[in-house]
Parts: sequence; structure tokens; C-alpha cells
Amino acid sequence: EEFAKAARQLKKEAPRIQFGKIDVTHQQDLRKEFNIREFPTVKFFVDGSREDPIDCKGVRQASAFITWVKRRTGPSTVLINSTDQAEAIIHADDLAVIGFFKELHNESMEVFCETARDVPEMPFGMTASEDVCANYGIQKNTVVVFKKGKPVHNEVLEDGRQNKLDLTRLIKTFTLDLVTEYNLETSVKIFDVPVENHILLFTPTNSETFNAIYDNYKSAAVEFRGKIMFVLVDTNETRNGRVFEYFHIREVDVPAVRILNLTNDAKYKMPADEVTVENLKEFCQSYLNGRAKLHLSSEEIPEDWDKMPVKVLVGKNFNRIVF
Repeated sequence: EEFAKAARQLKKEAPRIQFGKIDVTHQQDLRKEFNIREFPTVKFFVDGSREDPIDCKGVRQASAFITWVKRRTGPSTVLINSTDQAEAIIHADDLAVIGFFKELHNESMEVFCETARDVPEMPFGMTASEDVCANYGIQKNTVVVFKKGKPVHNEVLEDGRQNKLDLTRLIKTFTLDLVTEYNLETSVKIFDVPVENHILLFTPTNSETFNAIYDNYKSAAVEFRGKIMFVLVDTNETRNGRVFEYFHIREVDVPAVRILNLTNDAKYKMPADEVTVENLKEFCQSYLNGRAKLHLSSEEIPEDWDKMPVKVLVGKNFNRIVF
């Protein structure tokens, strides 16, 4: 419905852009040709070419579809020439992203414009005006994220070294809260943000210690925004049962903290039992540095595992006995 709504709107504004839908259960050749593995998949074909269509990922609302297409076919950002113009963009919506540059023709600016094309959920503006930069106290090439009219993050861009995907990840995280509670409604949004590292806090939200634990979790999240997504899982919510099973979380384990890498499905357990800011930061940093140990779920080793000719192996004794 949202896709069709966008098509109707753009038919009036940009009639040269055609929208189509394909049921790949009946069009297996097209499914194979374009390597369709998940639904919905949206691809944008340019100049009649079947080669290398552009993927439109994580877009779910008509307004975002329209913005995404417009940014692919025209300017991806608004050029800001005055402070009044900047303030108008900053206060027009809950979120806004402004790029402040010394000049409008450099690698940093190109990275910024490319990022804007992939984040249609919020308005983007850019400026090279000395007066506008001075008004916001900006001296270097910098991207600033504004939330409800106030700056919430500054990211200095360095020519030739700024990764577009990293910037996209960082900015996309601001479409979610610093800590996002997992439920049926938020799960789609969580997986739409292209951050492959997720840390999950499993705890009952009605416990006496919840507020203190949650405050620590939120404080640690500030430092790792764009690198690790912080998720809260309420262990009292029965609909989260499959998540508990996936991580093998038992009632006696909570509060528990795990990191999941979505790319290789690797899981890591926080070594410390207490959910403090220091323990959380140390866990996250050791993971990012590649020093965290993989967490392998295992039954306890049976007392009689080696009594019979066929030995009983579980996760905890497999490496030691086999290797």
C-alpha cells in the first residue's frame, strides 16, 4: 500500500519514473536473475539497463519512497545559503542532518551527498557559507545531526578517509532511540538500520533494579552509537520467548548481556555479572577490538561422560577432548 501510494504521488510530480511490482513466486526467472532473497525487495533501474540496479533498502513508508527516488534523480541535499534557511530545515522535523563544509567540491561533500541518498527518513542540507558555519561554531568539514532543533551529534569528516557506509550507519541510528526495546513493532526498524553488531540486555522491566541497570546501559550506548546497536529485551514479555531460546537465556541468567554479529551469527557473553557502565564499555570495546571470546551454548558435562566406550561430548568439553 505504501509503495502504491508513492507511485500515485510521483505519477503527478515525475511521470517519467515508473513503478512496477513482481510476484516472484510466478516469475522464477526474474527472481534468479536479480538474486531476490528477501521480501519486499525494491530495485531502481536507470536508463533502461538491467545491469546493477540500485537497491532501495529499509524504506517502508510512502514519503520515504518518494524522497529516496527524488534524491536518486536530482539533488540529494538542500543547498543552504543563510542561517535562517538552516534554522528552517533544522526545525521543520524531529530530525535533520546538516553538512558544514569549507568548500562544496571535495571528497567529504561527495560522501555526504551519497549518504543523503540512502537515508530518506530525514532532511539533509549542506552549506559552505562562512557566516552559517560561524553561527554554529563549526570550523572543519563536519556533519551535525539535530534532534528537535538541538545538535545531538557532531561528526568531523576527513577527506579520503570517511567511509560512506559508516556515516550512513551512524545517521540511520538516530531514527531509533539510543536504546530500542525489542518488540513486534520495533523489530523491523531494528534490522533495517545497517549496523551488524547488536548488544542485547535481557532483564524484566518491572524489577526493582531495572531503572539503575537501564541507566547504565543507556550511558554506555552513547559511546558506541553507529558501531553497536543497543537493544533491550523484556524477559517478562511472553512474546519474546523465541529470542530467549535463540540466546539460551534462562530465568536464573537475568540480567544478561549478549552481543550478536548479524553477519556471521556469532554470539558473545559479557564476562562480568554486574551491568555497570564500566563493564559494558569494556565488553563492547573488547568485542570491537576482536578480543572478546565467542560464547558457545552448552549443556553441563555429564558426570559419566567417559564411562562407556562411546564418550559423551557437549560444548564445554568438545575442544578439549577432540582436539
